[in-house]
Amino acid sequence: MAPAPRDWFSKQFGETFDDKAREIGRFNLAIFGKTGVGKSTLVNAIFGEDVAETGIGQPVTQGSHLYLHADGHFGVLDTRGLEIGTDDATILDELETYIKDMRRQPQADQVHVAWYCVRAGDRRFEDTEEAFIRGLDRLGLPVLIVLTQVPMRDGEYHPDAIALRDAIAERDLPVNGQIFLTNAKADDFAGLEAHGLQELLDATFLVAPAGVQEALVAAQKIDLSRKRASAEKAIRAAVGAAAAAGATPIPFSDAAVLVPIQLTMMATISHIYDVGVDRSTAGALAATAAATAGGRSLVTGLIKTVPGAGTLIGGGIAAAVASAVTWAVGQAWTTVCSRLSQGKLQGVSGALDSDAIRELFLDEFRGNMRKKLPGGFKSVDRK
Repeated sequence: MAPAPRDWFSKQFGETFDDKAREIGRFNLAIFGKTGVGKSTLVNAIFGEDVAETGIGQPVTQGSHLYLHADGHFGVLDTRGLEIGTDDATILDELETYIKDMRRQPQADQVHVAWYCVRAGDRRFEDTEEAFIRGLDRLGLPVLIVLTQVPMRDGEYHPDAIALRDAIAERDLPVNGQIFLTNAKADDFAGLEAHGLQELLDATFLVAPAGVQEALVAAQKIDLSRKRASAEKAIRAAVGAAAAAGATPIPFSDAAVLVPIQLTMMATISHIYDVGVDRSTAGALAATAAATAGGRSLVTGLIKTVPGAGTLIGGGIAAAVASAVTWAVGQAWTTVCSRLSQGKLQGVSGALDSDAIRELFLDEFRGNMRKKLPGGFKSVDRK
């Protein structure tokens, strides 16, 4: 007995989602600095609080003071029980061992970038901190120096922060780019705004290995333009594959070759917006209900929702139609995932609002189909 369309769709989407998770991998950040500099606040501001909620993480080796917190496409490595300026040699020795071991592992298990944080309010940068940063450089890690909790008023940094930045710069440390002045958390009472986060993220992209760029796009939460650009790239790839598939004589009522293309595209976009597999699968089911209710083909069911397309069903699928449908699905699903990532499209109880998802998706899909094929479908129907 064949599985019900919804069960089949859930299984296929889940498997595709897992495949994409392995393909995208994970970006791992090492973050150092003295106790109280605001490392967790900085990480949470850029990457969200999911990692922090996992607890203290797992020690990278037995007896190690290095702990790796990992969630989805992001991992952060920090220390427990050791203090910068006192236990530097132990930290660097453990880190060197870890890095050497990980270089034999997949890139997703390696450490890619290090942030060294200094609290601006401390107004000093010690020789031990300089030695520690030089030690990180000797291990081959790209290092960014971040001043945290930097006050800013009317676009001007606090003079003490500027003086500290300049004093650190005079040491000519082996770091990448400028010294970043940041404030990760706004304080309305004190009149302090968050700032400097985008600049720090941009610099991190510049020094992160090419193989983890996609994971970094998915992991970060503040640069929606990068997420959108990455989603557009996934859509373009799917459109090209769909056009090639549409150029072959496939019965439109089957169109089975297009389904894996579109599922891969949707799973990729889900990862880009960091929508977990459960919410992503449920959202995709709701969004494509018009297609999955009647069979395995997304294309056939969705085409039926567009006025004037009825003559195409049962005929041949043209490359232009395959491309248009795939593009419209990708654009509509990107909108859904963007809303889901912002905590929208859910009811009072927090559960997904399937009706709202379906309505949004179909409205976007129909609108994009009209943009892509404004002359209707008859002109591209195979004779």
